[in-house]
Amino acid sequence: MSLAVVILAAGKGSRMKSALPKVLHEIGGRTLLAHTIAAAQRLSPDQLVIVTGHAGERVASEAKLHSEAAVIVHQDDQLGTAHAVDMARTALADHSGYTIVLYGDSPFIQADTMKAMQAECDAGASLCVLGFEAENPTGYGRLVMGENGLDAIVEEKEANDEIRKITLCNSGVMCAKTTLMFDLIAKVDNDNAKGEYYLTDVPYFAKKAGGRCAVVTCPEAETLGIDSRAGLAKGEALFQAKARSAAMASGVTLRDPETAYFSFDTKLGQDVVVEPYVQFLTGVHVDDAVHIKAHSVLEGCHVSTGAIVGPYARLRPGAVIGPKARIGNFVEIKNADLAAGAKINHLTYVGDATIGADANIGAGTITCNYDGVFKHRTSIGARAFIGSNSSLVAPLNIGDDAVVGSGSVITENVGDGDMAIGRSRQVTKKSLGKRFMDALRAKKKEK
Repeated sequence: MSLAVVILAAGKGSRMKSALPKVLHEIGGRTLLAHTIAAAQRLSPDQLVIVTGHAGERVASEAKLHSEAAVIVHQDDQLGTAHAVDMARTALADHSGYTIVLYGDSPFIQADTMKAMQAECDAGASLCVLGFEAENPTGYGRLVMGENGLDAIVEEKEANDEIRKITLCNSGVMCAKTTLMFDLIAKVDNDNAKGEYYLTDVPYFAKKAGGRCAVVTCPEAETLGIDSRAGLAKGEALFQAKARSAAMASGVTLRDPETAYFSFDTKLGQDVVVEPYVQFLTGVHVDDAVHIKAHSVLEGCHVSTGAIVGPYARLRPGAVIGPKARIGNFVEIKNADLAAGAKINHLTYVGDATIGADANIGAGTITCNYDGVFKHRTSIGARAFIGSNSSLVAPLNIGDDAVVGSGSVITENVGDGDMAIGRSRQVTKKSLGKRFMDALRAKKKEK
């Protein structure tokens, strides 16, 4: 049966204390909303509806970034979760399958969990609620079970002592046939302290109509909703723990797992070694048998088999590191291609450049790629040797097997096999060094 997913993303998230809408905060380099959309897309839904509210245009832009086909509907007034889902009524008017309701601030719901909820509905349940066994159920709505499934969802403030002992809690995620979902929502009223329409009332009306309400359970961590900075930190910790475990299970050595930080799209090959305090920002692909040394930061880059990176290296977007290349300490690479065996071992900036195979770039070398308005490229040939403390002023071509003398400022192309020296001739003044320093010391003593 066809599937629609409705993601509720209208809340402000006042406990975040932020100008940024709650669902646009990030975990693992990806917004909470993007995580939720990705989870929904794993089910290949026929329709995806995002309900926006606070900062609606910003939230809608983020949604469209991850799903061009998403339908955006706006909730002008936040009048409760049932009211929010009802905003999707028109968009899903012709939908004859199931609808799953997700939350834009709950990024960890798994596809298998949602499939299990669909299966319960296929088996005859009018609707299915996602529950979890809470370590500390305080504050959660309780799922009161009966002989034929879910009897009721009871919010804690309305629960008696007996119900408060229940540890099976409501996540808010729900699945039902689309037509039934909206028929039931139409029966929900706002006769409560907040004057809001709650989705948690829907099972009551389903059961009142003679339907069966099923419950699927998942680990508590999967249902985590992010509504504060502390919650965001907890969510990041959960994400990182899962990413680290997955990396090690796939054949990656993490020398100090707790200090390695991953993004949602980090790809590491087998036999990669990661030393302590390495950060993988978004867009990183590392091939097999790469050694990444401590305190390195990688973003938007590709590192090929057998390369060595770090310690204290920074690979910025567009860096492509060839097989068995070496990037040493305090080296920054940006938008540059390094061929196999190239070496840049220390204290160097290489931006907007192409470095040939087995080239050696000396310490303190800089590719001067920016003229204040435009960026320009530097090309360095295979087996070229660039002496330490050289400034290469782009646009510039340095040929194969060329040599640049240490301390040079190179502004003109250097041909294959040529040597270029671009520095002032040394002048030595006999005994002047000692006389100069003696004069300075005498002057200091007078003062």
